[in-house]
Amino acid sequence: MYLADRSAPAGAKAAPGRGSGRSPAVAPTVLALGTVSLITDVSSEMVTAVLPLYLIAGLGLSPLGFGALDGLYNGVSALVQLTGGHLADRVRNHKLVAGIGYGLSALCKPLLLVAHSLGPISVILALERTGKGLRTAPRDALISLSTPDGSQGRAFGVHRAMDTTGALLGPLAAFLILGVAVDGYDAVFGVSACVAALGVVVLMLFVPSGAGSGSAGTPPRKAATPTAARPGPVRLRDAAGLLRLPRLRALALCAVLLGLTTVSDAFVYLLLQRRTGMDDQWFPLLPLGTAAVFLLLAVPAGALADRIGRRTVFLTGHALLLAAYGLLLWAPDWPVLPYLVLALHGMFYAATDGVLPAAVAATVPESLRATGLALVGTGQALARFGCSLAFGGAWTLWGAGPALAAAAAGLLCCAAVAGFVLRPTPPAPLAPPTPPAPPTPPAPPTPSAPPAPPAPSAPPAPDSARRP
Repeated sequence: MYLADRSAPAGAKAAPGRGSGRSPAVAPTVLALGTVSLITDVSSEMVTAVLPLYLIAGLGLSPLGFGALDGLYNGVSALVQLTGGHLADRVRNHKLVAGIGYGLSALCKPLLLVAHSLGPISVILALERTGKGLRTAPRDALISLSTPDGSQGRAFGVHRAMDTTGALLGPLAAFLILGVAVDGYDAVFGVSACVAALGVVVLMLFVPSGAGSGSAGTPPRKAATPTAARPGPVRLRDAAGLLRLPRLRALALCAVLLGLTTVSDAFVYLLLQRRTGMDDQWFPLLPLGTAAVFLLLAVPAGALADRIGRRTVFLTGHALLLAAYGLLLWAPDWPVLPYLVLALHGMFYAATDGVLPAAVAATVPESLRATGLALVGTGQALARFGCSLAFGGAWTLWGAGPALAAAAAGLLCCAAVAGFVLRPTPPAPLAPPTPPAPPTPPAPPTPSAPPAPPAPSAPPAPDSARRP
């Protein structure tokens, strides 16, 4: 299916116990994984919120050095996604690989308590991002494999909403701890380690190992019978062959093209601050505005994509981002400008962040589900990283306004290309009916041979022959 696919395949049966007008409930696996992501994001965002201050003010790292470090470990996360996805498909245990990723990230948090120089901290952050890269594709594969095809968008929307809740609570918890703790940074790192460990425990206890647990009211997928032939092990050649699927290749191409023109969040917030003259004290609240809108709209946007088509919602999200760029470039100094830009930014994420993996999941066979998700996710992440580098260079050379105008023009062109590539495939024309063949006349009856005359009976014997 392309992004334009609207729901489950034709002829799919409705979930038992549900009316035809009601969508099925979200699978317990999705809710459990959403809880794990919420807890883990609280832990991760606690560290992310204080890390710039800790490295720059506490350890004396320059802003340029921090930018290079940030780009490095985000790049590591993107590249490791491919390894995590292929490994999960190869061992056929998505929970195991996701658990290794969550566990590695959790182990890195307490190490920050004993690392007080740039070198060890860089290694710890790289390992933490490695854990994130390992867990992302197997986690999304578990979500996909436990959800009916027609409810993928809603399921990913629920997960992303729960994940974003953690992203909202993490910075708030960090700033509260900094305000009351004597040794604030160490207290943040210690609490973050405890919260991360709790997320791993929830994963081990409440996320089933199998991928077939369906949503409430939906029967789980049947396990293979003992006599059924099991598929062979997933090989690297099989993973590389995914790009030969035209539909997945189209999705990967569009994700990369649109990623190359998606300005990073940090640059959007900096542009908004400069555009409105906002005080520095309000700057940390800008990401919370985007996250709040994302949290409110992630589930409705995913459900809408399941009903009207993922292509429509996905492209509408990029149109909303383009509108945000336009406001930053040409809108007058309205008092509501910051709210409008943040609302459009959050709506963009709600319409794209869960819809894209839902579309990818519909194009990839189950045995390579995590690999396919990792392939598209890695391409998109690397493209956005390249856009950040290019935008930073353009800002330095041309200024903020021309750089954003160039990004907006590129986004408009790439969205037009994506709309063409992801257009719905027209149904194949039906062959004209073959005229019936003329009836064959019955064969004339074969004349039967005349009956043979009866053989003449022998003459009776003379009386003398009959007398003894």
